[in-house]
Amino acid sequence: MGDVAKDLTAGTVGGAAQLIVGHPFDTIKVKLQSQPVPSPGQPPKYSGAIDAVKQTLAAEGPRGLYKGMGAPLATVAAFNAVLFTVRGQMEALVRSEPGVPLTVNQQFVCGAGAGIAVSFLACPTELIKCRLQAQSAFASVAATTSGPTGAGTATAAMAAPGPVKYSGPMDVARHVLKSEGGARGLFKGLVPTLAREVPGNAIMFGVYETIKQYLAGGSDTSSLGRGSLMFAGGLAGGSFWMIVYPTDVVKSVIQVDDYKNPKYNGSISAFRKILASEGVKGLYKGFGPAMVRSVPANAACFLAYEVTRSSLG
Repeated sequence: MGDVAKDLTAGTVGGAAQLIVGHPFDTIKVKLQSQPVPSPGQPPKYSGAIDAVKQTLAAEGPRGLYKGMGAPLATVAAFNAVLFTVRGQMEALVRSEPGVPLTVNQQFVCGAGAGIAVSFLACPTELIKCRLQAQSAFASVAATTSGPTGAGTATAAMAAPGPVKYSGPMDVARHVLKSEGGARGLFKGLVPTLAREVPGNAIMFGVYETIKQYLAGGSDTSSLGRGSLMFAGGLAGGSFWMIVYPTDVVKSVIQVDDYKNPKYNGSISAFRKILASEGVKGLYKGFGPAMVRSVPANAACFLAYEVTRSSLG
């Protein structure tokens, strides 16, 4: 079985494991990131991650935590297959001789290259996911801020787009293709997606290999047990978010922004407005759930990838 086929298969299995473990945390992260700025004197819709979980369960049940999983589930094979396959091919390009372990710096380069490739799959997929995850917050704000006298309507319009209710991933895609500029609309937020995936994957794969080599006491990491692989994968996933989290916040608010009456003119505009209205903490909304998610989700992903890859010979 060729290396490309092995990476495709192992990447698919790893991605599925990551998604199943991590999606509920991701739902809470997006809800916290995309909730509108409350009117003066009013509390935010969610006071924190635990409150977001409670409200989601009360309003939608456990299924609410997996809302929007259809889009990433449908593309998880392609996403992780591309990520690990491009990384594998980059390794072959930068390796000085066949079979020679890569240096940590070379792993950074391979991760960055893989990040460029997956950005073009991640952007439309996450736009659909974010729209589905965030719409309940938008609908609630629109309902509570538009009183019988119309008071608060302007504030609601500034804080969030109108409550477009999507029935599922395909409904989001159809709406965007029809009403938001065709296929180009699905790539809204591509710039911050690249700004997240390129450095994020460079750091993640670099940290992963660094920890593996440290635990193995050298460059030969083939004898590491599953616990060590999970430990390295979990910390590598955490390092991803530690570096690029504010970029992810910018991406999320751009992707759920109203097409007809946009609040943001681009990534820089979103960054500046978040800082102006919420301060630095606004760039870290949902950081807790993201970090809690990243460790077990990436531990599962890397373990599943390594076990599957080794079983294929």
